[in-house]
Amino acid sequence: MINKKKINAVKLFTISILSFLFSTTGFSQSTYLQHFSTKNGLPSNNCFYTLQDSKGYIWIATDAGVSRFDGKIFETFSINDGLPDNQILQLKEDKSGKIWFLALNGQLSYFFNGKIYNETNNNLLKLLKFNAVIVSFFQDSKGRIWLGTNKNVLVMYHGKHITKYISADHDRQFINTFVHEDGTGKIWAVSNTSVRMLQGNKFKVAPHSSLPISYKTALNLPDKTLAYLDASGLKIRTGNEERLLTKVNNALLSNDPGYFHLDQNKDLWLSNASGIYHIESDGKTKRYLDNISSSQAIRDAKGNMWFTTTNGIYMLPQKNERLYVVNKANGLSSDLVKSIIKDDKNRLWLGMDEAKINVVDQQSSQINQISLGDKKKYNIIKQLAFDSTDHSIYFASDYGLGRINESDKNNRNIDYLRETSSSMFVIKSFSISSGGLKNLALALSSGVVIIPDRLKKFEFTSLSFKQGEDFFNNRSYRVFYDRQQGLWFSNINGLSEFNKGTLTNFFEKQPLLTKRINDIQELPDRTLVLATDGNGLLFMKEGRIVKVITQEDGLADNICKRLFVKNNQTWVVTNNGINRIYFDGENANVESFEYTNALLTDDVNCLYIDDKNAYFATNNGLVYFAYNQSEHNKEAPKVYITSVVNNKSKLGMDHQDHVLDPSNNSITFYYSAIDFQNKNILYRYRLKADAPWTETKSRRIEFSSLEPGEYSFELSAKSNNSNWSSPAKVNFVLKAHFWQTTWFLILVFLLAGFAFYKLAVIVTRRQKNKEQEQLLLKNKILMLEQRALQAMMNPHFVFNVMNSIQHYINTKDTNSANKILTGFAKLIRKNLEICTRSFISLEEELDYLELYLSLEKKRFGDKLMYQIKVSPAIDKEETMVPSMILQPYIENAIWHGIMPKEEGGKIDLLIDLQGPDHLIIKIIDDGVGIDNSLRNRKGDHQSKGMDLTKERINLLNQVEANPIQIKVQQTGISGTFVSISIPLMP
Repeated sequence: MINKKKINAVKLFTISILSFLFSTTGFSQSTYLQHFSTKNGLPSNNCFYTLQDSKGYIWIATDAGVSRFDGKIFETFSINDGLPDNQILQLKEDKSGKIWFLALNGQLSYFFNGKIYNETNNNLLKLLKFNAVIVSFFQDSKGRIWLGTNKNVLVMYHGKHITKYISADHDRQFINTFVHEDGTGKIWAVSNTSVRMLQGNKFKVAPHSSLPISYKTALNLPDKTLAYLDASGLKIRTGNEERLLTKVNNALLSNDPGYFHLDQNKDLWLSNASGIYHIESDGKTKRYLDNISSSQAIRDAKGNMWFTTTNGIYMLPQKNERLYVVNKANGLSSDLVKSIIKDDKNRLWLGMDEAKINVVDQQSSQINQISLGDKKKYNIIKQLAFDSTDHSIYFASDYGLGRINESDKNNRNIDYLRETSSSMFVIKSFSISSGGLKNLALALSSGVVIIPDRLKKFEFTSLSFKQGEDFFNNRSYRVFYDRQQGLWFSNINGLSEFNKGTLTNFFEKQPLLTKRINDIQELPDRTLVLATDGNGLLFMKEGRIVKVITQEDGLADNICKRLFVKNNQTWVVTNNGINRIYFDGENANVESFEYTNALLTDDVNCLYIDDKNAYFATNNGLVYFAYNQSEHNKEAPKVYITSVVNNKSKLGMDHQDHVLDPSNNSITFYYSAIDFQNKNILYRYRLKADAPWTETKSRRIEFSSLEPGEYSFELSAKSNNSNWSSPAKVNFVLKAHFWQTTWFLILVFLLAGFAFYKLAVIVTRRQKNKEQEQLLLKNKILMLEQRALQAMMNPHFVFNVMNSIQHYINTKDTNSANKILTGFAKLIRKNLEICTRSFISLEEELDYLELYLSLEKKRFGDKLMYQIKVSPAIDKEETMVPSMILQPYIENAIWHGIMPKEEGGKIDLLIDLQGPDHLIIKIIDDGVGIDNSLRNRKGDHQSKGMDLTKERINLLNQVEANPIQIKVQQTGISGTFVSISIPLMP
């Protein structure tokens, strides 16, 4: 039997040892201030003055120029941009929107509509040039500008002239004068030596019991009273009355106080060489920027406080957007906080490094530090969980798990999970069941382990695991017990559920569930929320994915690390910030807390949300802020078009309408949105009112090669949590080139009409001329046909025929005479028939040739032989040929080819088709040959028939679309070949 007394003694000994490992310290919290320096774009860290203008920009005066800040970009102006001096001591805005620069060299300048004006480009500033440093600037209700200087001169500018006030009283000079206008319109000149009131044209000394420490410690309030700091504290002057509002420690007032701010609650924000002091009306004081020399404190339109220092500028956000930090400097054991949970006593438990757990009691402002025994094994406490069953805290590192029980008020009992065979195990996460069950689930590098009774037996044996019952192999990442005590876990395969002895692998049917899942939580309606490693958030209900939320929906990043469900809202830590998701019906609203990005963009390890605050465990300590559950939509950022550049030239911003030359068809818009907390600004723009919007994150848009016309550039902006802002507009007109104008187009139209008219007249005239020419050609053809007829009936031929007839008559051969006479008559009649037609059928032409050749045959007898062959494919009655085109060539072959030969000769006339649309006629004789005939010819005799035929063909070719082609050549030593190609008429 085991000796129980001995065990109890060991436990008491263990508890007594552990009690020495607990330590208690007090803690404080720091309010996070955003710091802007040269690393962020300031020209210098040595800052003198800060101003918020009427548009919302923050202006910072430094010893290296002036910067204008919109929340993201510092736009810097220097002497290269028109400043008279880089050292600007103060900034003021007048009622017209001019930003005045008070330089160390005494020269005034101002910024207006995107341009800096100085004495070189503005006549007014030539008048306002003094041999002194301007220390104060004031514009009264009448528009007069009052300038206090560091010398005995006070200047008033009104219209086109200036008035200087100088004091002859050595003890009450106008040195470093501050100007004030009271509720009755009286002008007061206040300095650290006197108070004067303007009466008529002169200042007279007014009674006073106290004076401001310097011109920096005087402030004109909105209610027309004067607030100032003297040696006793904050005072208010109304006319001649003075009263002490807040008593201030003299040590603060004697440490070089700078410009101060007095808010609506009469809280004083005091700057001096040691930092910023917030002094409430009851005297309660809070210090910011310890030992950082500060020169000014202002509040912007949103309630953010801005502190001007020699180390840049700082912004303290408005109360509902402030972050608070608890780190090593505030009492934690380390800056590295890996996990966080809250117990039922409203205490925060923080898992730290160096094997420590810190317990933060915000009510008592104390931190209890718990040191664990094995520093190597429990070096980083990466997960904490509160067990409401026995009111204990479970904690886990990579290599071990334990629990802390505080059932005994005086002692904490720490138990460590034991593997009975002393095998090492690597823990990824754990989950404890509720609702009466006492299970403990572990996600190990080897798989998922279920310990059935964590209270009775805080140990497990890896050798006795039963696959599918209390062990599920494969490397696992996350385990989670839902409200129904179903165990969900993710491993290298994806998401699975083990419930009532049944394992369901959801990754087998849904591809998205095969991805790595970093965390699992459950909404009140039993919807499961899954934080994935690259696919955003998955919402799963009744075994199916009902919603996926990614960056496109407003999520800061698709890599989600940790989840926390508070009521119906899901908080998620991503790789690039935090979000809160809540549903309005089926629509998911994704809220961003961009003002937290400075501390919560990365290195966030865990989170816990209670009814008021959101807590985050980070590598830089515990960060928390108060969230407003009802405020989801915020005011849209103000958007401004800061500059318009047209063909490398800036356009003036003093008017909204511009007229551009047609050659200047490229225009660039520079713009910004003012938001000092939200850096992720989305813009949209369009060029015409009826055009769709185009979204962009760029702060510059360029349009090139624009068409002439009227344009209206509109620009809106929004942050993640806001609606679109009212658009900023710039109208411009791009003039058309002269050839694009209406009058030019009308002129071109008229000229084109006139040209068309003239062209029509010319074409008509040419058509008429052509018709006349064709008529002349036809008449000429008819004349040539008549002449051809005459040529065929040449006298020699007629004479020979008549001799033949006479011969037959004299020899009383009347029969032969009658035949010749009859043939000759037929030939004469045929000539008369066809001479009036340009085209005749092939059959008529052949009949005519047959008559002619028969007569020549009777004359020459056997000395002339001829043959006519026509292709049977030719329809002689329908085929048309030019009239009298063949006879001259046959006559020429008889008289000049065959007759010179004593033995005579033969003529072949061959007619065939050449392709589908041409007739080919060949005249072949075996005479002396045309070339020989021409050489032997005596005199100037020419064949009139052939020449007339050629001229006719040329004329016909001018009239008809398809030409007639004739070739005449000698075949070898003798003989002539004539080829005539005639297009067939349709």
